[in-house]
Amino acid sequence: MKSSFYLLILIALLSSCQTSKKVFSEKRDYSFLTDSLNIEPQLEKYKLPGFSLVVFENYKIVYSSQVGVKSMDSKEKLDENTAFSTASIAKPITALLCHILEEKGLINLNDPIDKYLKRWHLPKSKFTENNSPTWKQFLNHTAGTSQGGFEDHYEGETIPTITQSLLGQIPRYDKEIEFLFTPGTSFEYSGGGYVIIQMALEDTLNKPIAELAQEYIFSPLGMKNTTMIQPNEKGFLKNVAFVHDKEGKVIKTGLPITPQVAPSGLWSTPTDLAKLSIEIQNALRNKNNKVISHQVAKEVTKVTALKNAVGGWSYGWQKSFGYSNYDWFSCNGSNTGVGGNVLASMTDGNGMVYLANGEKPNRFPVMNNTRTKILTVMDWNKETHEDIQELPLNLKKQLIGTYDDFLYGQGMETKILEKNNRLYVESPILEHFKGKNEYELLYLKNGTFRIVDYPNLLKFDFSNGKVNAVILTRDSLKTEVKMIKK
Repeated sequence: MKSSFYLLILIALLSSCQTSKKVFSEKRDYSFLTDSLNIEPQLEKYKLPGFSLVVFENYKIVYSSQVGVKSMDSKEKLDENTAFSTASIAKPITALLCHILEEKGLINLNDPIDKYLKRWHLPKSKFTENNSPTWKQFLNHTAGTSQGGFEDHYEGETIPTITQSLLGQIPRYDKEIEFLFTPGTSFEYSGGGYVIIQMALEDTLNKPIAELAQEYIFSPLGMKNTTMIQPNEKGFLKNVAFVHDKEGKVIKTGLPITPQVAPSGLWSTPTDLAKLSIEIQNALRNKNNKVISHQVAKEVTKVTALKNAVGGWSYGWQKSFGYSNYDWFSCNGSNTGVGGNVLASMTDGNGMVYLANGEKPNRFPVMNNTRTKILTVMDWNKETHEDIQELPLNLKKQLIGTYDDFLYGQGMETKILEKNNRLYVESPILEHFKGKNEYELLYLKNGTFRIVDYPNLLKFDFSNGKVNAVILTRDSLKTEVKMIKK
């Protein structure tokens, strides 16, 4: 099963593993992270077979740690070259590939995608009669297509084609992919939309997406332990982590086969994904980038979807977080028995990548503890120079209360409350993704509000002594959310 970041599960179960660590630095000693993170006992506690981590700072990998085993059957230790199935982390790779190909003049991402398709065409829909969706709308999940994620397959099983996938002739679906709204008017996370992108790329360029990604991204960046080739295909990696269930047992053959390569068929290591992240970071500052241009880096990381888009989305990358007052591009990957995250700051070259080969209840506590601890001990707080004013008492009283989720649209109870004469925001989703700072609600001189470590500006609409709505703003995008008080 594959899922996007907003499947939150709070967990606790137990297991054991071994460790191998490596520290990179010429100046600062980052070995303190080993003791701070204390990963090995967590693997034993939560029955997590293996965990691989890389931290980067100032555009350089500064710390790497691999704890545990590739497979509980073999007990062979993980190393820094061990690749994991990365699930949805394939999506920003696919989006990046599309933008690189566009820059080379091979496709036009503003074109309707249907004219690039040969094996299959978009189904007729009242939503697309006068609004044929473009490549970009599929890339940022605003095309309106169904099919969120897919079931894995294993050697010995019948592996469907991507045409069968789009026709709904696969486990989990019983009908053809369809449109749920007019393209560009809302947001719906759609793995099926990325399958359409995969088909368009392959039909147009007459090469498998794995070959295109290798040619334009993996080989040029020296990502030697990364591939979109599947376990049943020639050329698949040999040093890989097997997937495990919540009891710590290998699932079937341990190597999931994903015909839906563009949305979830990437295998990689934290080191290689850190290399990619740093290349994007360097391209954003237009310095030391070798493969990705400044323009492509800006394009793939800018916020392009805000309405119903879980706090913000770009092309493949999630833009939902404001850890340590930075803007971040990130992607969570979650398949059955494996998952992880890429988190990289838009400036200053900081971030982390971690991958783990266990189920959600086993890996989520370790991943969340690791992320929070790194954000705490690395001291990545970015200075801000905002003009803050004191919040009038009448506005404060109107804001305090419990509401439906107005920040991420995930239906979770969200509170605005007072502590020590200051206002703070609390919710399960904020707590789940908490960094170093408290979520203080700040009142700016221009009449807008900002929540510390949340990326969108807020402008509340007041009338009749209460708050009725909030307008969330990010760059040039705005969306209004009703404030439903409980």
